[in-house]
Amino acid sequence: MARRDYEDDPNAPEPNSLVPAASVVVVDKVGRVLLQRRTDNGMWALPGGKMELGESLAGCGIRETLEETGIEIEITGIVGTYTNPGHVLAYDDGEVRQEFSICLLGRAVGGTLRTSDESFETAWFNPDEVDALPMVASIRKRLDDWRSGRIPVVR
Repeated sequence: MARRDYEDDPNAPEPNSLVPAASVVVVDKVGRVLLQRRTDNGMWALPGGKMELGESLAGCGIRETLEETGIEIEITGIVGTYTNPGHVLAYDDGEVRQEFSICLLGRAVGGTLRTSDESFETAWFNPDEVDALPMVASIRKRLDDWRSGRIPVVR
């Protein structure tokens, strides 16, 4: 399913859903960060997705990371909370989702790097390499917040 991100765009469609989601900054033992290139928009992104009923936020981040990248993780902290009502995700099925994402910090503990039906490329990057990658502004913000070491104000 194709998706388009709108961030503070006056031409963005009105949201019709609000879905809790988790994304994860996954770091390996040498300090590289795990990213996936998404099939729905072609951009590099953190692993993550919507929370399922009966699931914890940490469980969501762990499950989504494994499903999308093949990497097993443990959650070690939080990067930030991202709820900008000006950031909406428009899907080709008609859903227009207002952002509601908690970005977690995770540590790789196992697994084998692979792609999924949601990613056509997965890779580990040194933190300074991510600036050159194509990604939506909201993902770049999470990575910048992680690299700065500060926990942002609730957005």
